[in-house]
Amino acid sequence: MSIRKTKIICILASLLVLALLCACVGTGEPAATEEPVFTPEIILMLEPTEAPTAEPTEESVPSPTYTGISNTFAPGQIQRIGAKPVIYLYPEKPIEATVQLRYKGTLDFTYPSYDNGWRVKASPDGTLIDLRDGREYSYLFWEGHNEADYDFSRGFVIKGEDTVAFLQEKLAYMGLLPKEYNEFIVYWLPQMQNNAYNLITFQGEAYINTAELIIAPAPDSILRVFMVFLPLDAPIQIEEQTLSPFTRTGFTVIEWGGCAIVP
Repeated sequence: MSIRKTKIICILASLLVLALLCACVGTGEPAATEEPVFTPEIILMLEPTEAPTAEPTEESVPSPTYTGISNTFAPGQIQRIGAKPVIYLYPEKPIEATVQLRYKGTLDFTYPSYDNGWRVKASPDGTLIDLRDGREYSYLFWEGHNEADYDFSRGFVIKGEDTVAFLQEKLAYMGLLPKEYNEFIVYWLPQMQNNAYNLITFQGEAYINTAELIIAPAPDSILRVFMVFLPLDAPIQIEEQTLSPFTRTGFTVIEWGGCAIVP
């Protein structure tokens, strides 16, 4: 074959290859390629990884734990409405007694009038004669407000409609007589029965440290029942509070009171 013919054949072959390439581009069909071979390392890289932890949203944040007012509400966010402690004195025989209140707050009202203390003549049936005005009273009454951080770590969540039965049972168990717990219920029930639920706690040191009683002569037994409640729209989970019964011995002093916490 002559050199001339060889060149012509090469040119024709080149043109044929170029035509085929143009045809592939025009149709959009990619040229066939070899199937990729995945090495073990590549397969490991393709294994699913642990999804990142999502940031909590308002919906996922759990309900607050009621350990104390200051841990649950911001300062100024709540109101402490009402605090009506009443004090009964039951000596074994008629005595004259002095009752003083060291209150870490502001006294709004007292009855009979409190003037650095109450001075009364007390009888075994609970009747009191104020030694200043000579009048008879059923109990000593005071009302005030403070910024105490009441304890909500334990308590009871009670439907509003079940509040009266709850109070009758628990107050009697703690040692109040019917006359005493009936007066308690008459005062507090109107503020509680129409709430969907009430978170109810009976305070110990959180109250006693705020309102110290100094009584002379000193009583043989003293019971101080102070209820704090928080209205709720829906029930919450809380550890049930353990209550203790009370035994009246000798000269007995009984006090009950309460406070409503309103966000």
